Amino acid sequence: MTTSHLSRLYRTSWGLFTDLYQLTMGYGYWKNGMAERNAVFHLFYRKNPFGHPYALAAGLDLVIDLIRNFRFSVDDIQYLGALRAADGKPLFNESFLNYLQRMEFNCTISAVPEGTVVFPHQPLLRVEGPLIQAQLLETALLNIINFSTLITTKSARIYQAAQGESVLEFGLRRAQGIDGGLTATRAAYIGGCTGTSNVLAGRLFGIPVKGTHAHSWVMCFDEEIEAFAAYAEAMPNNCIFLVDTYDTEEGVKNAIRIGRGLREKGHDLLGIRLDSGDLAELSKIARTLLDEAGFTQTAIVASNDLDEYRIKSLKEQGAKISVWGVGTRLATAYDQAALGGVYKLAAIADEAGLWEYRVKLSEQAIKISNPGLLQVRRYSDPDGHPMGDQIYNLEFGNPPAEVINFGDDQKVSFEQAAGEEDLLLPVFQDGKLVYQSPDLHAIREHCLAQQARFAGLLDSPEYTNGLEPQLSVLKKGLVEEAMI
Repeated sequence: MTTSHLSRLYRTSWGLFTDLYQLTMGYGYWKNGMAERNAVFHLFYRKNPFGHPYALAAGLDLVIDLIRNFRFSVDDIQYLGALRAADGKPLFNESFLNYLQRMEFNCTISAVPEGTVVFPHQPLLRVEGPLIQAQLLETALLNIINFSTLITTKSARIYQAAQGESVLEFGLRRAQGIDGGLTATRAAYIGGCTGTSNVLAGRLFGIPVKGTHAHSWVMCFDEEIEAFAAYAEAMPNNCIFLVDTYDTEEGVKNAIRIGRGLREKGHDLLGIRLDSGDLAELSKIARTLLDEAGFTQTAIVASNDLDEYRIKSLKEQGAKISVWGVGTRLATAYDQAALGGVYKLAAIADEAGLWEYRVKLSEQAIKISNPGLLQVRRYSDPDGHPMGDQIYNLEFGNPPAEVINFGDDQKVSFEQAAGEEDLLLPVFQDGKLVYQSPDLHAIREHCLAQQARFAGLLDSPEYTNGLEPQLSVLKKGLVEEAMI
């Protein structure tokens, strides 16, 4: 079962989901006879988000959905044909537009499975195929992978701060548009959230949906207790009362009064929600009142601009909160607007079909790209704990178990490693889908397992990540050659 939503909600041709300069470059490749030359691009990021020691890859299933519908429809071609250059003449000639309309996707793509821990400079996707096709995919791939990876990583941070307690995603009303809301909900669930208020996401992805009432419900009645009683009458099996519309302590007492009536009818008071004020102190008062009244299993839900920092602070204050409703600061990745992932050419075939390696230079070392057809190998010790990661060039064959670490340029050996795994798996082979996407719940479980496996990095964030020595030599040589 697909865990994406693109083809179910949007148009079925995605050729125009790109920046204009991808098409103008494509036109240039075509006019210069380069369009069908094979090329290799890698999608990666340069710096971990939120100061976290790693990121969690996400968005692959959305990428698969988009690529399966990557084509130019008749309407798309007509639109492109109407575009004009500065001299008023058509921007693209008719022969090129005919080429685009006939183009069939036949790239080979490998990717890191969703929910997997990843580090800077490591390819999350490797795209190999005709230069024009690989180029035209850049914008869409970055759009999907950047946002999904960012939100999944933010969700994981919040999940970790909650220390096993339930986290609900409440961000739809503050999310960045319709698809921003849907994609954020999906990514948040992968990262660790247990449910969402987003009903459409619940239907599309099978995520548990949660929610009861807002302040407006209480305000529609003359008395708060009357509002609670009416809600209990309407939905006796879904009662989590929002208790801070007026006086929070009195609201808790009113919830208890209605809760007693629910029990008499065979139901129970599932919880109360705090949405304002001193959440730590109010939750302590509420817990005391609930326990003294015999409602020891009634949950205390908190919301109101929560994130990992505030959850950690509330826990340190001894808050009696057991369910965390996190909205704006999760769905919008409040403290970091974007992941900053990039998509760089790493090799292009010459006229004989042999690879010519490429690097992008920069005065900033972090921005110099890595050449080759890259794979990421993860080494582990006899207990299964990760020891470090190695980026290597597939063209060089099976690499030695050592790297030149990005952090200090020192050589590190993995000769004592007991296990190894290559992270990039085949997804498309010559345009044909060869990857079976797990369902979203399995992706989430994989993500939680990955977080547990890398839990040690939260206290000691140093982790070996670098280039296989021969690849490091190749890169330095290309840099030196380009600077001559």
